[in-house]
Amino acid sequence: MENRISSALIGMSIVLAIGLAVSSFILGTHFKTLGNHQQKITVKGLAEKEVKADLAEWSVGIAVKEENFAKTLQKLRASRPALDEFLKRQGFPETEIVVGSESVVPNMEDEYIGTAYRRVQKGFRGSQTFWIRSRDLPRIIQADKEIIQSVADGNPITYKAPNYLIDDLENIKMSLIGAATENARQRAGEFAKVGQVKIGTMRAASQGAFYILSANSDTDTSDDYGGIYDKSTIDKKARVVVTIEYGIE
Repeated sequence: MENRISSALIGMSIVLAIGLAVSSFILGTHFKTLGNHQQKITVKGLAEKEVKADLAEWSVGIAVKEENFAKTLQKLRASRPALDEFLKRQGFPETEIVVGSESVVPNMEDEYIGTAYRRVQKGFRGSQTFWIRSRDLPRIIQADKEIIQSVADGNPITYKAPNYLIDDLENIKMSLIGAATENARQRAGEFAKVGQVKIGTMRAASQGAFYILSANSDTDTSDDYGGIYDKSTIDKKARVVVTIEYGIE
């Protein structure tokens, strides 16, 4: 009987010993991992520079409406010379103009019938769009000012505000990423001084949002997501945000 009790006690002791050893190993690994997680610092870097648009895109066109398909197409073609003449006066070469196809479609309008609105056809709409892509920004600006007079003269001309773009956008972004990375390291260094530690090697890096803003924009843009591309102004500023993780010693 005593031998059986002794054997049982020995077995329980072995199980407890193994359990304590495993628990110690798990706890030790947890604290080691936790300690490793604490030996890093994550900061954001920001860089921006003034840039100018060097390319403009502008769309103009013709829009007419008549009672049937044939009359709509006829009026559309009769209206085109006025737009051709306007673009010629502005000095745009043919190589900068892309002419879209003629389009005639049913003109659908909402009409109250009985107790509800319904879509009904009332004649046809004809349209044709011209796209101008030019590096001569002053010419685009002047034409945009003068086209309103052609509309006032009774020509069925349509137009949108020009888009002012940056052609070499990728190189601007790359230069800003380098500057933002340096800014992140400087910020990390300031944190390290307070914590009396040293900045180690870079562990991870990611680019956040990339912004093209108007030059006088005061928008606070330091988010990691999204981005803005202002196309309404010639004078702009480019901004990029990066997130860098450094080890600390």
